[in-house]
Amino acid sequence: MINLLEKFERMVNFVLMLMLFVVITLSVVDIAWMLVEDILTPPLFRVSARDLLELFGLFLLVLVGLELLETVKRFYLEGEIHLQVIFTVALLAIGRKIIILEPAKHDGLTLIGLGVIILALVVGYVVIRNKGLVIRRRREQSESEGA
Repeated sequence: MINLLEKFERMVNFVLMLMLFVVITLSVVDIAWMLVEDILTPPLFRVSARDLLELFGLFLLVLVGLELLETVKRFYLEGEIHLQVIFTVALLAIGRKIIILEPAKHDGLTLIGLGVIILALVVGYVVIRNKGLVIRRRREQSESEGA
């Protein structure tokens, strides 16, 4: 039964990698299309600040996708989740949110909350980086502890 579950887990990871590949590819094509559209719309070679913010947000979204792909790939190949990658994804996602955020549309408490989240993620990232923490599959973990 355990062997069947491990095969199922690997299959799901593989399917996730394929889907992430498709999503990232389509996102890059979408960004390229938007950029060409913005450049060729009169006035030529001028991009508005709003469009630039949207493009930067999409760039960061692709980076988040690439980091997620790296996480799934490592889990597929090594059976490990490197927590540093998870924190990197979270920091990229919150960074994207801040770049596209319009402060005038949010109250002070929301902005303070975002600041607290960023601080917590940075502290967690530093701790994880210094400790080199990794989450391993249970079976492999128990085998290594028994040795």
